[in-house]
Amino acid sequence: MRRAAFIAAAAAVAAACAWGVLQLWDTSVPGGLDLDTRAAAATFDAAAREDAERFEAVMRWLFVASQAALVAALVVYARRGVRLFQRESAAGPIGTGFLLGMMGLALVWLVQLPFGLVEIWWTRRNDALEVGYVEYVVGDFFGLAGEALFLCLLLLVVMALARLLRSAWWLPGVAVLAGLAALAAWLTPYLIVELEKPPAGIAADARPLAAKQGVEGVPVRIEDVHEYTEQPNAYAAGLGESRRVVLWNTLSEDFPRREVRSVLSHEFGHLQHDHIAKGIGWFAIFALPAALIVTLVTRRRGGLGEPAAVPLALLVLVVLQLAASPLTSAGSRRYEAEADWAALEATRDPRAMVALHHRFTEEALSDPDPPGWFHTLFDSHPSGAERVAMARAWRERSRSR
Repeated sequence: MRRAAFIAAAAAVAAACAWGVLQLWDTSVPGGLDLDTRAAAATFDAAAREDAERFEAVMRWLFVASQAALVAALVVYARRGVRLFQRESAAGPIGTGFLLGMMGLALVWLVQLPFGLVEIWWTRRNDALEVGYVEYVVGDFFGLAGEALFLCLLLLVVMALARLLRSAWWLPGVAVLAGLAALAAWLTPYLIVELEKPPAGIAADARPLAAKQGVEGVPVRIEDVHEYTEQPNAYAAGLGESRRVVLWNTLSEDFPRREVRSVLSHEFGHLQHDHIAKGIGWFAIFALPAALIVTLVTRRRGGLGEPAAVPLALLVLVVLQLAASPLTSAGSRRYEAEADWAALEATRDPRAMVALHHRFTEEALSDPDPPGWFHTLFDSHPSGAERVAMARAWRERSRSR
């Protein structure tokens, strides 16, 4: 009976996830675009491209090595960590789960720290970052507080529901976690402090773009990051009334106005097409089968209501996240491409987008044509060559129209 129920549940989850992926996969980017990425890659300055390839090659292998070390450490912790609490602590089962979760988080931090320090050395050597080693370690350590809070909240929801509903916890549990993800997305813009109003020129450019893209009234703000980095960046955040677009001042002050307009329109494009809300949908699509698999794997340790299951659950979640990376990365790249297309439609300035991504390679050491295996598995954004090719394709399509 249990096996039949599990097979039925697995089939239902698979069908629900497939339906969800189909709903979220579609974008407004026209099909059949001729994206000649090879020709687009050849437009980048050869010396700048070589520097970017050299820089990002090291960053890629540092990432791969850090993930391998992370999985190895969690394998050891899953096998031996529970011995640290052979008996339930005075904090009760959920409190003991918190302790095991915090120890796992501390282990992850210690394992990742050497790779982070090498990354800091490499970025400083290439003038991409200005954070000192001690400052990085201290900041990263205190950053654990937020991660610990999130992990405790996750364990509280999961363990409380698992103790109440046993193996049936996962369906209401995913619903609660998706609700918390939505709440976090709504709150995020209010937690970003010390943002400034944009200069008059940027504000003047933003208003007609926002109106044209259906997000009129979304504020634009500037974040001062010169103390830490000279790298350019921008992002959209929030849901509903909390939505806003944030430009780093390394971009707003140092890039030509046309290129800043392209970035603004790209970020408005994320809001125009509800990418943040859709990202929560992707979270639910991942969480649903992950919760079912974790429930199955941890049964021999008493289920997720027992603290002994926490180290194993952490390992399984990390492995599942890595396994799902090709799909989630592909979904993210599609949304970034849709935001690019929205920017081209709004600004009607493909030259600005081409110049922007050439500049990202020259100044931000962004490899315009990364290795296909890494791009497919892990890259959340289209490559510079793909984005230049899209701008060219939009120009040709615009001429034909």
